[in-house]
Amino acid sequence: MSRNFDLLERASKDLNSFQPVGVAIPKAERISPPPHAHTLSRDELIKLVQRIFLLDHNGRRMVVFTSVENGTGCTSVCAGAAEALAAQVDAPVCVVDANLRRPALHLCFGTENFRGLTDAVFKRGPIRDFVQKLPAGNLWLLPCGSMASQLSAMMKAEHLQERIRELRKEFSYVLIDSPAVSEYTDAILLGRLTDGAVLVLESNATRRHVARIAKEDLEAAGVRVLGAVLNKRTFPIPQFLYDRL
Repeated sequence: MSRNFDLLERASKDLNSFQPVGVAIPKAERISPPPHAHTLSRDELIKLVQRIFLLDHNGRRMVVFTSVENGTGCTSVCAGAAEALAAQVDAPVCVVDANLRRPALHLCFGTENFRGLTDAVFKRGPIRDFVQKLPAGNLWLLPCGSMASQLSAMMKAEHLQERIRELRKEFSYVLIDSPAVSEYTDAILLGRLTDGAVLVLESNATRRHVARIAKEDLEAAGVRVLGAVLNKRTFPIPQFLYDRL
């Protein structure tokens, strides 16, 4: 049996229950806030959102940001892209924390994680009851929420799909931060519910063959890979001089 067939079969099974394969989700870790909302420059983030959202004629409105492996800075890139997109458009933008095991988007924006995606899946009420308005006039945050440690077979895919559809109706653009492709199938599940995925790689760390496998896994499951971001690059000259080139 081929690896692609195994992957599709695994993702299909996971569609019946949005949870990590074979284990219960532990209590979410608390991590230190990142020193900056993003690690890419402002110009790089603007180019990224223009390429993914604004210059595309296929009407991409909902995109998953995922990484090949942990530690690439995917959450920071997603947060920075959301801010850059909100600054480029007048329409409402929502950034969603679907990294259920290591939620950190609320730390990027300096907010709390009391209510969010997991609460919205388990509880009733419009999605607007679970999002937080951020200082930018047209930017909202849907944190991971307080119930990540309680996820189990009770969290059916149809409940998640309903909330994803609701987000698409309520907001013009939705950016979703998800776990690494190499660890869980969450990015595959979310990618199949959205318009595609962006892969975040770490400069001088992510191995080429590992990135290729992650891309192939997403595409084998029917997820469109919209592009890749090379994060944490080092520059031979100071950043402020590089920005002027």
